[in-house]
Amino acid sequence: MPAKTILGHPRGLAFLVFAESWERFSFYGMQALLVLYMDQQLFLPGHINHVAGFPPFRAAIESVYGHLSPAALASAVFGIYAGGVYLTPLAGGLIADRLLGRTRTVTIGALLMAAGHFLMALACLLVGVGCFKGNIATQVGELYRPDDPRRADAFQIYQLGIAIAVIFSPLICGTLGQKVAWHWGFGAAGVGMVLGLGVYLSGLRFLPPERRGGHAGPRKHLAPGEGKTILVLVALLPALVLAMIGNQEIYNAYIIWGNTHYDLEVFGQSMPVTWLISLDAALGAIVLLAVIAGWRWWEQTHAPVREITKLTLGAFTMAIASAILALASLFEEASGRKIGLAWALAFHIVNSIGFSNLFPVGLALFSRAAPRAVAGLMIGVFYLHLFVGNMVVGWLGGLLEVTPPVRFWLLHAALICGGGCLMLLLRAAFGRQLAPTVDPEAGSV
Repeated sequence: MPAKTILGHPRGLAFLVFAESWERFSFYGMQALLVLYMDQQLFLPGHINHVAGFPPFRAAIESVYGHLSPAALASAVFGIYAGGVYLTPLAGGLIADRLLGRTRTVTIGALLMAAGHFLMALACLLVGVGCFKGNIATQVGELYRPDDPRRADAFQIYQLGIAIAVIFSPLICGTLGQKVAWHWGFGAAGVGMVLGLGVYLSGLRFLPPERRGGHAGPRKHLAPGEGKTILVLVALLPALVLAMIGNQEIYNAYIIWGNTHYDLEVFGQSMPVTWLISLDAALGAIVLLAVIAGWRWWEQTHAPVREITKLTLGAFTMAIASAILALASLFEEASGRKIGLAWALAFHIVNSIGFSNLFPVGLALFSRAAPRAVAGLMIGVFYLHLFVGNMVVGWLGGLLEVTPPVRFWLLHAALICGGGCLMLLLRAAFGRQLAPTVDPEAGSV
């Protein structure tokens, strides 16, 4: 039997993980620099005047957000961009499901992203991510049957690869951008995307054969009851939006806040604030390994734990992480000294524990529960929570200049806690609908 027809092929997963890791290297390397670049150079007098079409663009943003300072404008633009990259996967999933198939769509997306990094063209990046991101995640899910217990582990390994990539991308792209020149950092991100495309194409033989809409077999339709499943998954999105707000703020206001409030002196040298993103990714990778091992041990010695339960635990844990930043700000107010990096370490560890139980588990839930007829589209629907969440973060970031830090971070903690409460309600109302269907009588929590 050819290797590419074997479900769960470990090489197929490995190639997809490495391809996505290089794509995330490019994406997060650019993202680590973007808000700083806008705040420290692009939106300053003498630079913004040379951006064609910017006055009407700014007027459109301020018609929604009100008058914005350069820092608040950078936060709003970043939120729109960071949100947009999670809206376009809807179109990318639909194109792959009905027209081109996943391989062609992912390849086109990678080429557009590489062009976007080299040219600093955000529109190319938005479209490219839409074609690439949701479809490669769907291909991870297609390696496993719906009842395969390795599916959730595969998505956590997939997330681990992303975390490792994010360790190095701010160190390389961020350092080049802050210490050498902005275009060096953005160019390095483009090189990463080209490498990701090469890895993806070289591993196609290890992936299951795909169906292209209208070209390989009859088009699938929804089975009875699958419409209700879609509605339940969509109902989960508002809770995910709230739960992810603190994590998404790391790439926006947190960087600007940290640049001012953290004591970034390390061994007598000033550390670039973008290295905090590498710290977050490094801790995230370690924590994710521990979380995977911990859940495996629990499920071998106790009852299996449903995805919705893990999501709820993750949300409340991430609320605690934002509360840590509020406590750190309170310490700064009381002592008059900048915040030590030990507080940053505590925040990132706790946030990583929550994230490990939230994002990859949510992705696995949507991949498993989504009807096969709209699998790619529903992965795009999953990413909608990050679209809305980043839009909210773009607005919240504008409050940083006018809100005391303690209140700023407590507001985040309260919103995230609200997301956890919504998940509790959904777990009580639709727990069986979201549970695996193989063994409905199994004792799970």
